[in-house]
This record gives sequence, C-alpha cells and structure tokens, in this order.
Amino acid sequence: MSRMSLFNSPLLLGFEQMERTLDRLAKAGGDGYPPYNIEQTGPDGLRISLAVAGFGDGDLSVTVEDSQLVIRGRQHDEASERIFLHRGIAARQFQKAFVLADGIEVVGAHLDNGLLHVDLARPRAETLVRTIPIKPARAATPLKRRAEDVAS
Repeated sequence: MSRMSLFNSPLLLGFEQMERTLDRLAKAGGDGYPPYNIEQTGPDGLRISLAVAGFGDGDLSVTVEDSQLVIRGRQHDEASERIFLHRGIAARQFQKAFVLADGIEVVGAHLDNGLLHVDLARPRAETLVRTIPIKPARAATPLKRRAEDVAS
C-alpha cells in the first residue's frame, strides 16, 4: 500500500528533502528521556538543555550527522564496584536527535550542574531578489507559423 505524500502538489518543487526530514521525525518517536528545554538566548541564538544528572563528560557525545544534532549518553557500568541497597536513579543510555534547519550551526556544548547545554546559532535570513530576463521568442516566418498550425 502506498502512502500519500504531503508534498505531491506540482506547485511544490524540490521539497523531497523536507519530506524525508518529516519521515525521520515521525520515526524518532516520543521518548521523553532525558527531559530537555529549548530556549532562545538572543536574536540569533538557541540553546538546548538536557537534564543528564549522573552523566559525566566522558559519558556524553554531541555530533552533527546529516543535518541532525545527535546527543548520546551512556554511563560506564560501575555496578561491580558498588553495592546498592536501593537504586532509584536511572542509569540508562539514551539518544536524542534534533533536526537542524539549513544554516543552523552548533556553536558549542558544556556540562553544568547536571545539565548539558548545547548552543546553536541561527543565521539571519537574507532577502534575495533576482530578476529573470525574459527573452523574446524568435520571429517565426509566416510559412513556418502556418505549417505549425496545420500540424496541430
């Protein structure tokens, strides 16, 4: 069974990449771990903050893969060295992916009091106006024009 595309209109040209991005978002699911905030830090700045209590610098990785910001966390297993009477703090691994629009750059990341902050820069959109010259059609001779009309 084929699925219906949102971008199958003949007026939407070159939106195949956007459709693939929406498909990727739909497959990502709604896993809420770890919780995160997205805030605007200035006119061109964004910050993603993830609550990663218990994770250290070496347990986290931040990469950009195919226009996606991917944040992974995996704690090293120290259970053999420690004896827990109660373990209520989750130590599960995670992967969180954020799709980045064209031009958004990851400026940096830092860990502060159990929060991983990833700073992004959003470029200002430039208004680009380009005039396309219209070339006149070749002047067809009357005989060629009549021959084309008869052939139609």
